[in-house]
Amino acid sequence: MPRAGGADTLVRHWTLLKRLPARGPGRTVAELTALLAEEGFRMTRRTIERDLQTLAGIFPLVCNDKGTPQGWHWLPGQDSSLPELPLADAVSLQFIETMLRPLLPKPVIETLEGRFRQARGRLRAEGGARWRERLRYVAPSLPVHPPAVEPGVLETVQPAVLEGRCLEVDYRRPDGGYHEDLLLHPLGLVQRGPVTYLVATAYDYEDVRLYAVHRIRGARCTGTRARRVRDFDLDEYIARGGLQFGSGKSLRLRARVSESLAAILEETPIAQDQQLKAGVSGDYRLTATVPESWQLTWWILQQGADIEVRSPKALRETIAGTLRAAARRYTARGTKR
Repeated sequence: MPRAGGADTLVRHWTLLKRLPARGPGRTVAELTALLAEEGFRMTRRTIERDLQTLAGIFPLVCNDKGTPQGWHWLPGQDSSLPELPLADAVSLQFIETMLRPLLPKPVIETLEGRFRQARGRLRAEGGARWRERLRYVAPSLPVHPPAVEPGVLETVQPAVLEGRCLEVDYRRPDGGYHEDLLLHPLGLVQRGPVTYLVATAYDYEDVRLYAVHRIRGARCTGTRARRVRDFDLDEYIARGGLQFGSGKSLRLRARVSESLAAILEETPIAQDQQLKAGVSGDYRLTATVPESWQLTWWILQQGADIEVRSPKALRETIAGTLRAAARRYTARGTKR
């Protein structure tokens, strides 16, 4: 049955709004006309133009008039989701916003701004300031600020990763600060705390490496298909400790831990095969299979006197040497203040 004129216009407007992208350069009137035709709305371009002008007076829509052809899109920072956000989702998004702002680069946060704005509006409608007074997130570690990412870099890197295209980058190495031009074959993109890492191989090499996105000073997608590493799996790479800056191998950790640290490990184990057994002197014996990595060493040092590594011997010596060096710093006399 044909729809009534008013209902038909309403559905057409609704469909048109859903087809508008969240950011520029937007979609042209010709593109939108074709998309609506696929949905069964065979309208002239002039009709779609009038629809857009009408909707722009109600919704936060803009026309990108800086280029040719001109494109329509939602105003940056506004949410393009039309249905009302459920209260439970708004509460969850409020927590997510608080958690992610200190972690993610600004360009990533900007893509979520519309959804966060919608959540804040929903909470205001429910209780105004009451919600802001009752929702908090506290980071479990020392809060740090995310490194600045060069404008346009993420917008180039992300599509290249998703489409499997090669990247030419100007990369600043961390060890001395000099720049080098690299041809990278992206394998994945991983967020580790406040730092975004590109997992990739370079040129024709097979070894998989990490490239911090904030060290990329410029990027260009070549359009060439990236070369895949045979049998590479991103989840497996992470599970082997690829993001812990390790050797990719595992070790069997044996240590003595305090009662307080044992209680924490009971609740949050460091390995699936972790075992804790009470000792005769009030401490506990810990055994666990963990990745051999820099992150493991850092975690052990964070525990201070609550842990003593028994084996492997090399790890015990590394920890002991670091602690001796730290003790010398604190006990040295004549230190300048």
